[in-house]
This record gives sequence, structure tokens and C-alpha cells, in this order.
Amino acid sequence: MVPFIKYSLIRLGLFLPLFVVFALLHIGLLLAAIYAGLIAFAISFLFFKKQRDDATASMRERFSGRAKPIRSALEIEDADIEDRIVDENPEVKVENDRRPKEA
Repeated sequence: MVPFIKYSLIRLGLFLPLFVVFALLHIGLLLAAIYAGLIAFAISFLFFKKQRDDATASMRERFSGRAKPIRSALEIEDADIEDRIVDENPEVKVENDRRPKEA
């Protein structure tokens, strides 16, 4: 995920100064955004191939289904508490694979 963020920041770093320059030229904010976006895209496409490929590879890995799930600190803490409760109470039976019976 880090290469994707890095590449996004590079593109944002290209876009913002171009947008400011075009906005200062009084061509309108919409056209300034369009021009800055097109130029930032062209520059990043031509000169940042390695970063783009790394970002693509990281996104492919993330959405392939093989990647480890991202868990927040709260989820990890919650899972640890649940594990501890189950370990302390061996008579409790956990069957999370079964669907609940409908009433």
C-alpha cells in the first residue's frame, strides 16, 4: 500500500503547483484543474514508470485475495480479549461456522 501512497503523493505534488500557476493566470478554476490534471498525468506517466508499476503491483496484491486482512488496533485487541475468554472458559463452545437458527 505504501507504493500507492507514494505515487499518489508524487502526482499530487505535481498537480498542486500547476493548479496554482494556472489559477494565478486567471483562466478559471475548472480549466486550471483540467490543465493541471492533464499535465500532471502526462509527467507522471512519462517520468515515474517505476513508481507507477510499484503502485500497480501493490494494489494488485492487495485486491488479489492473497493479502492479509488489514485490522485496526481495536479489532486486534477485541480478538485478543475473545481468545483469552475462550481459553479461560474451556466449557464454552464456539461455533462461528454455523448459521444461527431462525426462530
